[in-house]
Amino acid sequence: MNTYRVAQVAAAGAPFEIVEREVLQPGPGHVRVAVDACGVCHSDSYFVNAELPGVRFPLVPGHEIAGRIDELGEGTQNGRQVGDRVAVGWFGGSCGHCKPCRQGDFIVCENLKVPGWAYDGGYAEAVIAPVDALARIPDALAATDAGPMACAGVTTYNALRRSSARPGDLVAVLGIGGLGHLGVQYAAAMGFETVAIARGAAKADFAKQLGAHHYIDSTADTPVADALQSLGGAKVVLATAANSAAITATVGGLSPRGELVVIGVDPEPLGISPTQLLLSGTIVRGHPSGTAQDVEDTMAFSALHGIRPTVEVVSLEQADEAYQKMMSGAARFRMVLTTS
Repeated sequence: MNTYRVAQVAAAGAPFEIVEREVLQPGPGHVRVAVDACGVCHSDSYFVNAELPGVRFPLVPGHEIAGRIDELGEGTQNGRQVGDRVAVGWFGGSCGHCKPCRQGDFIVCENLKVPGWAYDGGYAEAVIAPVDALARIPDALAATDAGPMACAGVTTYNALRRSSARPGDLVAVLGIGGLGHLGVQYAAAMGFETVAIARGAAKADFAKQLGAHHYIDSTADTPVADALQSLGGAKVVLATAANSAAITATVGGLSPRGELVVIGVDPEPLGISPTQLLLSGTIVRGHPSGTAQDVEDTMAFSALHGIRPTVEVVSLEQADEAYQKMMSGAARFRMVLTTS
């Protein structure tokens, strides 16, 4: 093909439009990926609305990409071949020379290359990406499942496996949305006694279907912290909800030396006092996404345990509708664009 289609925004906050662009050749160390599917993530809004520095328009977002290698750049090997099924997530490549990279901590690279920010993202029929951003997709995963695994999946899976929790420990997942519905599945599959926390009693049955052993309604009369303590106290709370007040409400439910792992984004500060942290040795930390290898690990674990995101699949032409549905909170639970 000589041209390919993208869904782009021409200016900050503008609606998406479908345009054709001339096909570009990948340079050394890069590949061109024919996109089969791309998830629509809430983080895309930071680029669409120019809320992060260095955003350039017209902009093509999308960092939950699943597709096939269409062409290798000159001299690009690294074990990749044309036709390989690959995913590209929030980790879209690293610089290799900053201090975190030299220490092998590539996900906190000071010059991290996020698709849709550093280069055109996956709301498109093709993407040119650095070879170190590629994660192999197992045969058992469809592209529409693999795309969300490259961000929502790896963020929740990696946060749990790198936490202090061990099989048999009580682990709570705050929120059952695009991140949380995967977090509950991963926590149960990892052998944790899993608690799902969400608003309303009506979500209890769905939480149990995902694998939760317990459900806490955050709108009930019993405070969330007290409900967690009645179960013995949580070794880890994975906070996927983008609500600082709801996150703060879980801290008192942690066991001694328990850990609050935050992956939900809210600009409001957490209301945690030093006393809460000191008396029980509580740990609070944020968790970034994961490298291409972490994405591979996530997909392999998901394939092994039958874990899949709940997705609503629409065509690339419906990018604006999909984005607006995600922003409104009406998506259940990941909107995914396809090019077929």
